[in-house]
Amino acid sequence: MRRHAGRAWLWVAILSALFVGAPGAWTVARTAQGPGRSGPEPPRRHLIIVVDGLRPDYVTAAVMPSLTTLARRGVTFTRHHSVYPTVTRVNAASFSTGAYPERHGLLGNAVFFPRVDATRFLDTADRHALDRIVDIDAPLLTAHTLAETLEQAGRKMLVVSSGSAGSAVLNNHTVAGGAILHHAFTRPSQLGEAMQRLGPVPATDAPRPAFDRYAVDAFLEVGIPRVDPTVTVLWLGALDSTAHEHGPGDPQTVEVLRKVDAEIARVQAGLSARGLLDHYTIWVTSDHGFSTHTGSPDFAAVLGRYAGARADGTPRVVASGGAIYVRDNDEPTVTGIVRALQQTRGIGAIFTRAITPGALDGVVPGTLSFDAVRWQHARSAQILYSPDWTDAANANGVRGTTAAGGTAGHGSSSPWDIHNTLIAAGPDLRRDVVSDAPSANVDLAPTMLGLLGIAAPPSMQGRVLREGFAARAGADVVTAPAVTTSEHTARTADGAYAATVMFSTVQADGKAYRYVDGTRVVRK
Repeated sequence: MRRHAGRAWLWVAILSALFVGAPGAWTVARTAQGPGRSGPEPPRRHLIIVVDGLRPDYVTAAVMPSLTTLARRGVTFTRHHSVYPTVTRVNAASFSTGAYPERHGLLGNAVFFPRVDATRFLDTADRHALDRIVDIDAPLLTAHTLAETLEQAGRKMLVVSSGSAGSAVLNNHTVAGGAILHHAFTRPSQLGEAMQRLGPVPATDAPRPAFDRYAVDAFLEVGIPRVDPTVTVLWLGALDSTAHEHGPGDPQTVEVLRKVDAEIARVQAGLSARGLLDHYTIWVTSDHGFSTHTGSPDFAAVLGRYAGARADGTPRVVASGGAIYVRDNDEPTVTGIVRALQQTRGIGAIFTRAITPGALDGVVPGTLSFDAVRWQHARSAQILYSPDWTDAANANGVRGTTAAGGTAGHGSSSPWDIHNTLIAAGPDLRRDVVSDAPSANVDLAPTMLGLLGIAAPPSMQGRVLREGFAARAGADVVTAPAVTTSEHTARTADGAYAATVMFSTVQADGKAYRYVDGTRVVRK
């Protein structure tokens, strides 16, 4: 039986050229000695494998034996959290910065930068859209990144991705002395020549697992010898695209899970063949959970009466992904839209700016505050809302639905979208342990730095997951940080609509770290 640890800025070509084409110093030292000879030990390394859309209940011995075996030699964090909104690029930015949207400023998969385009949202999956933001309305992120911190300490960060180009960029948007390897581009561009040794890039219409395999090859064959990274993010995107199309539990989704597991096994075999497995701590996580979709309410009807143009011809209201920008901050319009949303079944929790700084109640009665979900930023919209959700099972027996369009997806404040996966194993971690202490994607960056002995910048808001650390000389072993749970409800004056946010709070390192477990809505 397993033991429990608790219940309950742009890159500079000249600098990048210094490492392109050159293997890491320790690799040279090891190679020069020849087989059978001892030499300097490789330094500790961290590999964060992000399996896009990996729900915790997907991880079973029958479907993912390699990952469950890895869990047996490490730590499983059972109460891990995505950052809300539970979408890919928000969480990519949180992996990168160890911060919430309130601090890093990337507020959705689609973002509104009126100086760049005053008529519509920009798609953050498109790296060229991100480049436009930097060119016209910099900075892209408003928090210091893990890669920048590593660079200051003389270390490098590598991002390898089979997902969108935008999510790859957001994991290391300034490149900061490291590199990005993607099937569509590399940064620095000189690494494109090295990528050619991998063979042809999968065709656009190739099965998505082929791109995962290409990314793993890029990490092993190009990333390790040419970049020599201390921290690598390996982003595997096949599962997410398949589940969007077919849904959780569908046989095609399950088959891709098996292929993802095979890639995790291949990563470990590749590290072992290079004599590196014992020097790597491997973290397998996801950007968000996943839900079956049951159909979206008529959102156009809600906004219809507020359509129209401003004096300059741009729209009064711009909306996407649950964020509603009311231009010129017209308060009656904000209130009117909120009231219409509160009366629309299928709309879940609604958020507005805090009635006072730090308050959990929003400025419009019956709304929760942006501060409650760490979304208050100079770039924030006037309104943010989540689809409503249920615990119901789909046709494949997989629980969790949201009132949204398409077959399946994520992005809501449902516990099924918020709770995601974190499993880790390596030389610095405990073995065969289950931790029930809450954790989140913002915790990965400070935890990497903590294990590397590098001070985290003040902008990082996550905590160091010390409960997973193996015993170290002169250090206390933290096995079970104190955890409390709480709720807060916002109601309309007539009581016809009430939204509740649920929290878990961890006391660690003399601070309180609050995690959003989900929301629920009651209508009368």
